[in-house]
Formats: sequence, structure tokens, C-alpha cells
Amino acid sequence: MDKKRQELISQVKEAYANIASSDSQQHFHKTTMEITTAGYYEKLQNAVIDEINNGKFDSCLSGVEIVNRVAADKSLLPEWGISYD
Repeated sequence: MDKKRQELISQVKEAYANIASSDSQQHFHKTTMEITTAGYYEKLQNAVIDEINNGKFDSCLSGVEIVNRVAADKSLLPEWGISYD
């Protein structure tokens, strides 16, 4: 695997771990199901890692930049398609 992509993946994992540990569980409730904070961020992280491996974020300088871009626009993750809002 490309060294830069591996570094981006490590940074993304760290960023999502930090976000998940500081987020409130209340934000993740849906009428028919409940998802844990950890589960939500794990799913999101895995989708981001797939796109890093596909080269979508090769222009990004850091994992934090990727996390911020995805937070602003989930359509960057084609398979995301599920809203927990």
C-alpha cells in the first residue's frame, strides 16, 4: 500500500477515535434502530478508508483534512447513503 495513503488512514482513524470519544450518544437514535457512537464512526471511518484506498483523497495533506471534507459533504462517500439525522 502507498505510504502516503497508509499515513492518511492512520490519521483518519485517530481523528474518528477522538471524535467518537467526545460525542454524545443522544445524537445517534433513530425510530426503528439505535446505533452506538462507536458503531456510527466505525462505519464512517471504514467508508473513508475505502475511498482513501481508491485514491479519492490523494490530494489531501492530512487525515484531519479528509475528516473535515467528509463532515461537510457525505456525498464524497458513494456507499454512505444512510442518514442517521
